[in-house]
Amino acid sequence: MLQIAFSPVYRLRLPEGHRFPMLKYELIHEQLLYEGTCTDANFFSPEPVDDRYVLGVHTAAYVHDLKELTVDPKMVRRIGFPLTPSLIEREWIITQGTIDCTQKAQHDGVAMNVAGGTHHAFPDRGEGFCMLNDVGVAAHYLLRTGQAKQILVVDLDVHQGNGTAVMFQQEPRVFTFSMHGKDNYPLRKEQSDLDVELPTGTEDEHYLNQLYDILPGLLKRVQPDFLFFVSGVDILSSDRLGKLSVSREGCRQRDTFVFEQAIHHGLPIVVSMGGGYSPRLTDIVEAHCNTFRVASSLFF
Repeated sequence: MLQIAFSPVYRLRLPEGHRFPMLKYELIHEQLLYEGTCTDANFFSPEPVDDRYVLGVHTAAYVHDLKELTVDPKMVRRIGFPLTPSLIEREWIITQGTIDCTQKAQHDGVAMNVAGGTHHAFPDRGEGFCMLNDVGVAAHYLLRTGQAKQILVVDLDVHQGNGTAVMFQQEPRVFTFSMHGKDNYPLRKEQSDLDVELPTGTEDEHYLNQLYDILPGLLKRVQPDFLFFVSGVDILSSDRLGKLSVSREGCRQRDTFVFEQAIHHGLPIVVSMGGGYSPRLTDIVEAHCNTFRVASSLFF
């Protein structure tokens, strides 16, 4: 059975008119239940992550400032969310959700977090709606506990996974692969183990061909025993921040290919949702739900 991390706290109450589509998390959950792709049994509610695992990749000073709500106002602006106790609780729960998914994926082949993919969180700072790097914390957890020896992060959000790149630049057991928009945020890119930059306006054929050409060879080269997949839907042509022109069907084919590669190589895969900023919530929710539908159909 597909195991999915979700909690009502994923939908943080934001000021009226805030540009982040926080409602999407609640709607993804509701849509999957409504259409019958999932039942209540598919979902589990994580507890907050233990600080010892957060401190595996984030600095003590940064974690202290988050928990004490003493983050510098300039950083709070770069993060983009009002700094509140509810936000901190949310971040700690989402991160544990991704850790929990690593355990379930080893049994079922795949597990998914309705949120996460917070790849702009650096060891000592946050930005771009990211505070704790859930994939980073979970990857380090697997290494620390001896559950993985070589990890591949497949980051297909439209924005470079800059925080994740920096987090593991000195860790050869985590290979970071980011395929993202060349002309998109962040303006100053970091160096992943492999960066593939796509020109503005990239459509389905070029996008998918790049992925088809790169991922199989990368799996042979890196020989991971665990995969993390950041499946952002901000690659859609409708996305107001994305600058690419991939269709919803192209996005679904992307997800299908990543999952098929995981199955072919017998690799457990954990999926975090990443970004999506289309003006119509329906476009975001449907594209995200496709990721769950594809996983359910291929693995179960």
